[in-house]
Amino acid sequence: MSDRSAFWAAVLVLPALSLPAQAQQDPIVVYNAQHETLAQEWATAFTEETGIPVIIRQGADVEVGNQIVQEGANSPADVFLTENSPAMVLVDTAGLFAPLPPDILDQVPAQFRPVDGNWIGIAARSTVFAYNTEQLAPAELPQSLAELAEPEWQGRWAASPSGADFQAIVAAYLALEGEDATLSWLQGMAQNALVVRGNRAAMAAANSGEVDGALIYHYYWFGDQAGTGESSANTALHYFGKQDPGAFISISGGGVLASSTHKDEAMAFLRFITGPAGQAVLREGTSFEYAVGSGEASNPALPPLLELDAPEIDPSRLDTARAAALLTQAGLF
Repeated sequence: MSDRSAFWAAVLVLPALSLPAQAQQDPIVVYNAQHETLAQEWATAFTEETGIPVIIRQGADVEVGNQIVQEGANSPADVFLTENSPAMVLVDTAGLFAPLPPDILDQVPAQFRPVDGNWIGIAARSTVFAYNTEQLAPAELPQSLAELAEPEWQGRWAASPSGADFQAIVAAYLALEGEDATLSWLQGMAQNALVVRGNRAAMAAANSGEVDGALIYHYYWFGDQAGTGESSANTALHYFGKQDPGAFISISGGGVLASSTHKDEAMAFLRFITGPAGQAVLREGTSFEYAVGSGEASNPALPPLLELDAPEIDPSRLDTARAAALLTQAGLF
C-alpha cells in the first residue's frame, strides 16, 4: 500500500444515477487492505450495476485484520478485502466470517480459496526476481529461493522484509520447507540482502545497479513498465517455477463478516468481484494483478498464471505470526 497510515480514511462510492429517496439503499462498508485504486474500481462498477453504495475504509492487511478481531461481533464492516491471505486467516480463525454460498465459491478454482469456504480469492500476485540485465545474464540467475541465502549472493539482492507482502512469502517458505529450513534461509538473507522499505525501493535498487536483483511481487514491475519505467527500465523478471518457494502465488482474499447487517448486499459485492465483471476489472485495468475467476483471463501483458509452475499451498496454512517471529529471530526486524 502506498500509505500505510490511511486506515479509517473513507471513500463513499455512490450510485451513478440518483434514485428516488424511498429507493435509496444503505451502503455496505468495505474494510479494504487491497490497493485503494483497485478497490474503488470494483466498488464503482458494482454500484453502477446494482445501485448499492459502497463505503471503503482503507488500511493495511494486518492492521485491518486486527481491527476486525478487536471489534468482533460489533464490527461495522460488511466485507473485508486483503492484499495477502494471512490477514484473512486471522479473521477466519477468530470465527468472524459468514460461510460463503456455493454460487460464489464456484466462481473461483479450489486452489485460490481455503478449504473451509469462509472466504475466497479475488486476485493473485506472483513472487519474482527482478534483475539488472546489465549485471546478470540469464545463466547467472538463481534457480531457487534457497540460493539467495548462499555466500555468493552476499550484498547482491534487495528485499523489504518488514511488509506484509514479504511476510506472506516467508510464510509460504515455512509451509513448504519447515521451520529449520526457513530460519536458516532467513539467517542467510540477513547476511546477504540489502534491506529496504517497500517492493518499489527494492526494484529501484536493482534498476540502479546498487544490487543485482530484488525479490518482489510481479505487478510492481509491470505497473512501472506501463508508466515511466524509471524504477524498472534496466531490469527484467525471472520466474523461479519448478514449484519452488520462489514461485509462490499470494492470494488476495475477500470475505463477508458474520456480524454484517447487510449480508445480502455484501454477498452480492463479493459475487460481483469474483464474477466476470469484477475479474474484467483486473484484465482491463492497470493493477496488473492476476484474475483468479474460473475461465477468466488476466491482463494480456502477464505470463499466464497457470504456466508459472507455482507450489500448491492451502492459503489457510500461511502462518505469518510464526513467519514474523522467525524474521525477528534472524535479525531482519
